[in-house]
Amino acid sequence: MRVSTKMIITLSICLFTFFSKAQDASVEKSVFGIQTSLFDIWVHNETKLTNQIALRSEIGLNSNIWAGNFYDKIGFFITPVIIVEPRLYYNLNKRVSKSKRIDGNSGNFISLKTTYHPDWFVISNYDNLNIVNDVSIIPTWGIRRNIGKHFNYETGIGLGYRYIFAKQENKSDAALNLHLRIGYRF
Repeated sequence: MRVSTKMIITLSICLFTFFSKAQDASVEKSVFGIQTSLFDIWVHNETKLTNQIALRSEIGLNSNIWAGNFYDKIGFFITPVIIVEPRLYYNLNKRVSKSKRIDGNSGNFISLKTTYHPDWFVISNYDNLNIVNDVSIIPTWGIRRNIGKHFNYETGIGLGYRYIFAKQENKSDAALNLHLRIGYRF
């Protein structure tokens, strides 16, 4: 059987098109932005490790509000937080195949969120308030989606472990990560 030149060229173009579409979608090389929730704010950077894994690093301010019979007024404090979080964006290829956006690492992810609250400073309506250093490690599932070119929202949920470095007695307990953030990507 004789194969014509036209058939070889047509087959080559078809194969080239197929393989160029089959390339893996990838997280961005670097994403820098700011996110906020109701009372908290963070500056973050995500750096590409592989096509689907990015290392997210954050520094921010977390807040807490409390009240009760033992306090003469509603209390609040704001304290710094450092977060390191490897993220696996597992549905990028599926989003691309459905012509959905993946810029700014828009997609579903699973992560291992590691959070450290240092006792550097505390902003509070109570005097001489200190916090106790703690570290938490929380497996998390979440999503990030774009709103226009620069804005995004993100939500996630996870349950993990927290270790508290108390002076009298160190202790550990369960930790919950439940977040809803809106952000701006630079």
